[in-house]
Amino acid sequence: MAKPIHKHLLIRAEVKNPPKENDEKYLVNWMRYLIQDIDMKLLFGPIARYVDVEGNEGLTAIAMIETSHIAMHIWEKEDPALVQLDVYTCGPFVPGIVLKSLQEFDLVKIRWKFLDREKDLDFKFSGLWKKGQEWPDNEYLRGEDDSS
Repeated sequence: MAKPIHKHLLIRAEVKNPPKENDEKYLVNWMRYLIQDIDMKLLFGPIARYVDVEGNEGLTAIAMIETSHIAMHIWEKEDPALVQLDVYTCGPFVPGIVLKSLQEFDLVKIRWKFLDREKDLDFKFSGLWKKGQEWPDNEYLRGEDDSS
């Protein structure tokens, strides 16, 4: 087995068209495609459930991948709706693919942070994009920065 590399992408996105209460199947399929697109292997799930607790209404979805997990929660009643996405893996992936996958929900703003958790919680890079700006593209988002 290859040595694990412990990468963690944290995303906070504001969106206009999030999956909603009856969209569990849609969100599960979205997550399956994301896992496939970033070349991960599904271990269990994805599963999605609607949370109806006041102030926390929205879908939550999780998937175990062979190298760790992907988790998402959507606060659909916020304006704009809020999506929090967490991708943790011990294998390599292209962070930009994950960001682009969220375009499907009509992004207004997206922030991200990327951590290297190999030996500590080392900050690698972060970014911000707002509607109307050019879509971000750099060596980090393309997965070309191998420095540890």
